[in-house]
Amino acid sequence: MIFDAPAPFSRRLLSYTQPRYMLTHLDKILASTRATVAVAKASIPLPEVERQAALHRPRGWAAALRARSATGPAIIAEIKKASPSKGLIRKDFDVNQLAQRYFAGGAAALSVLTDEPFFQGSLRNLELASAAVQLPCLRKDFTVDEYQIVEARAHHGDAILLIAAALTDDELSRFSQLAHSLSIDVLVEVHTAEELDRVIATLGDTGADAIGVNNRNLKTFEVRLETSIELVERIPPSVVRVAESGISTPQDLSRLRSAGFDACLIGESLMRQPDPGAALAALLAKAAEIGSRP
Repeated sequence: MIFDAPAPFSRRLLSYTQPRYMLTHLDKILASTRATVAVAKASIPLPEVERQAALHRPRGWAAALRARSATGPAIIAEIKKASPSKGLIRKDFDVNQLAQRYFAGGAAALSVLTDEPFFQGSLRNLELASAAVQLPCLRKDFTVDEYQIVEARAHHGDAILLIAAALTDDELSRFSQLAHSLSIDVLVEVHTAEELDRVIATLGDTGADAIGVNNRNLKTFEVRLETSIELVERIPPSVVRVAESGISTPQDLSRLRSAGFDACLIGESLMRQPDPGAALAALLAKAAEIGSRP
């Protein structure tokens, strides 16, 4: 695998511009993220981050999901300590152990929160999870700058998240192209039909490796599983179809699988269990039982 030379990428690095599609409740988080990125840039120059990134060989996050989905629902198990809406989710937070338990429980891939102010995550957690198991890892954060994409690979991430509601068309396109040049997969998250149409128009069939429908309303935080069901047929078959948020029962998994989703991202409902890995294994077993019924 050939890693892009630092100098050309450095010349391509562009400053973040205020997104046109920002929703009010995202304002504080995005402002905080931009401040965090500015500090990181001042602390660790881009060429050094690129040097670290070249040491990691991305493991095919989307490919792992597609392979698992051939025989059943592919689960993206999330390592998540807290959230702005729910506060502290899990006090006992051993990233190594959580990653290993998720692997044993049947996860196809991991999602690791790296935002610290609002989710109590870190890039160190991404490194720990990636080292603990061979499952490919998504850096779950608010991507607002190219620096974060290189940073994701430098800390052993295999995929990044792009939130359509927080980015302009130009940013979606630029960030996707850079990620792919670094062999990093791209999960684009949408919340509405309008966002999905915009993502497809901007990125076509190849700009996103996976498209995730988040069932959580960004304005009210209300979770509605029907959001995924209503949008799944509009997602191109060329990408991995992912359902996110509010998934907690075998019936949820079976319903989403039947609707056409390849993968489900599950975090809070598993993280609240004494043994998230055992909870995941039980969830998958019961979903398989439901799916086998005539």
